[in-house]
Amino acid sequence: MVAYVIIPGIGGSDERHWQSLWEDRWGTSAVRIAPGSWTAPDLRDWVDSVQTAYELASGRDEGRDEGRGEGRDGRVVLVAHSLGCWAAAQWLDRARPRGVAAFLVAPPDRRGPAFPREAASTFLDLTARPLPGRSLMVTSDDDPYCDPTASATLAAGWQTPWRSVGEHGHINSGSGLGDWQAGRELLRALVDGSAAS
Repeated sequence: MVAYVIIPGIGGSDERHWQSLWEDRWGTSAVRIAPGSWTAPDLRDWVDSVQTAYELASGRDEGRDEGRGEGRDGRVVLVAHSLGCWAAAQWLDRARPRGVAAFLVAPPDRRGPAFPREAASTFLDLTARPLPGRSLMVTSDDDPYCDPTASATLAAGWQTPWRSVGEHGHINSGSGLGDWQAGRELLRALVDGSAAS
């Protein structure tokens, strides 16, 4: 079995968002981060929240069932969207965990005109450094927060395979993707190790 850490963007993901629908599907195999700064993101708070969720998902938190996530077979997958991709990348760089894969969807360009500079000021100085372990970045050609050129730069910095899914905006609730079957297939390829590297 695989354990999943859900890392939404600013404000969290609403009930129509594919992350929320996947979380419902996965049940107790998924843990969502719970930072105290959802709407005015603080980088340290978000990265600490990823650590806490990882401990819960992997069965490393005392008082939790040791038969979950990494406690079973060493497989935990971070499922991040938007600003959550940056929190995931920072946590991976800091924690350097073993057996953790990252599925990064629609990361925003920190230098782009739509980036929420005032609300997410603690994210502005981040640098995309090579990610440890398997990863896959998924983007949209018409994302207002990150154009294809910026996506290519991010993928190169993180040294991750990169897939465009066409024109689906910010790949969020407004994109009308529902359970996003195509995304689940990309995630499955990452988990199975069949996503191209």
